[in-house]
Amino acid sequence: MMKKIKTALISVSNKKNLKPLLNVLKKNKIKIISSGGTYKEIKRLKFKSTEVSVFTNTPEILDGRVKTLHPKIHAGILNNRKKKSHFRELSNLNFENIDLVIVNFYPFEDVLKKSKNHKQIIENIDVGGPAMVRSAAKNYNDVVVITSSDQYSELIKEIKKNKGNTSLNFREKLSRIAFAETAYYDSVISNYFNKKTNTIFPNKKIFYGNLINQLRYGENPHQLSAIYSTNSNTNLKQIHGKQLSYNNYNDIFSALNISKSLPKNKGTVIIKHSNPCGVSAKKNHLESYKSAYSCDPVSAFGGIVSCNFKIKKNLALELNKLFLEVIIANGFDNDAFGILKTKKNLRLIDGTNYSLNQFFKFISYNQDILVQSEDLDQFSNKNFKVVSKRKPTLNQLKNLIFAFNICRFVKSNAIVLASNETTVGIGSGQPNRLDSCKIAVKKMKESKINTNNLVAASDAFFPFIDGIEELIQSGVKAVVQPSGSIRDKEIINFANETDTVLVFSSTRHFRH
Repeated sequence: MMKKIKTALISVSNKKNLKPLLNVLKKNKIKIISSGGTYKEIKRLKFKSTEVSVFTNTPEILDGRVKTLHPKIHAGILNNRKKKSHFRELSNLNFENIDLVIVNFYPFEDVLKKSKNHKQIIENIDVGGPAMVRSAAKNYNDVVVITSSDQYSELIKEIKKNKGNTSLNFREKLSRIAFAETAYYDSVISNYFNKKTNTIFPNKKIFYGNLINQLRYGENPHQLSAIYSTNSNTNLKQIHGKQLSYNNYNDIFSALNISKSLPKNKGTVIIKHSNPCGVSAKKNHLESYKSAYSCDPVSAFGGIVSCNFKIKKNLALELNKLFLEVIIANGFDNDAFGILKTKKNLRLIDGTNYSLNQFFKFISYNQDILVQSEDLDQFSNKNFKVVSKRKPTLNQLKNLIFAFNICRFVKSNAIVLASNETTVGIGSGQPNRLDSCKIAVKKMKESKINTNNLVAASDAFFPFIDGIEELIQSGVKAVVQPSGSIRDKEIINFANETDTVLVFSSTRHFRH
């Protein structure tokens, strides 16, 4: 069903790219109504327009808070053109139809990023704009609604193609987009007030995001997948390689969670199926990678490497020897980029601008959503208590904290063996802790890393001595675990009997 555009209302915060659109409206003899700042811009561009205050015969009031909130505006948008009663009411009131509404909102989200001034933030909550958009979107049978300058070219094409008319499919599509726009806008405002009032779990939780990419498929080819972000992008810059997949993103975020938790300009993380298979925080970048790789070279094949530093030529040459899906770094120098891009499918990601924040984590199951804060707190000595007779050396304590930090990013039940700030064996994702211990020990024996001063970390307490006994028999000299078991005293006694350092953490760190 085609509809002729005779009158358009334009009220935009972003006034860019108006001229081509105004040219088309003028050519098709479409009358323009516009509000304050938009009216001035249209006048500056030398096009004719009727100011809203003149059209409604009512001045803008309350410092511009009220200008388009007027019956003549909303009646012109909302009236059903097929209803004779609507036609008669508008005729009696001397109101006219508005067939095209072009609105974008006050930049509330941008202001939030730049200002903490509550009064300024409040003044950038648009009221009239969303009201007009909702009216136009509801009445899409008769009215076209445009909510972004990105849609101007599509509107121009539609008007030209249909000689001043629009199709029902076109209007319905824009209506769908418009309702998403108002919902998104309101959700950002809602979340702002939740944060301001420290309302962590409101009765109604609004989730919002911008589509970054529709992915080829999900974890498996029969699953649909896309990535959204609360930002306009993920702060990850892909500089080479084929399109990222769902599994790539899952592994990338797992890798970045670990590498960004390590000291500045230090740390190499190798991820496979969202689990670390090798981590090293050695200062020398090449040695750091080689050590992380040696922890589990079999699993590293086809994995993801994340470097918490800029990659240079010597490391690029080493990385190029292995088949990898993704390499992440805080930049690549020219020589390194030249070497790595010879593999056309290898995805290179610049993660310089990616940072960890205490946002909430969401996991959905059918129609239900689990929400929790991220486990990103930085560890220090005060988070731990030595409970054994033997006290750790400074080097042992440093390695215990390193291992415990890595442990919280490993799927539970998790055991991490470490030496010289490098993982030498990782046991992950087992139904019981003893099996994870056995896997970690097996990996250690297979690795080629020096295991002097071997330490171990467990993401939760040992419920029985069998797990810690397995570790000590393999050469572990110091263990860190959360406290909380009814058998904590038994574990402490066993550590003392074997002259082992035992440190308790004040927090548990499951990752299921």
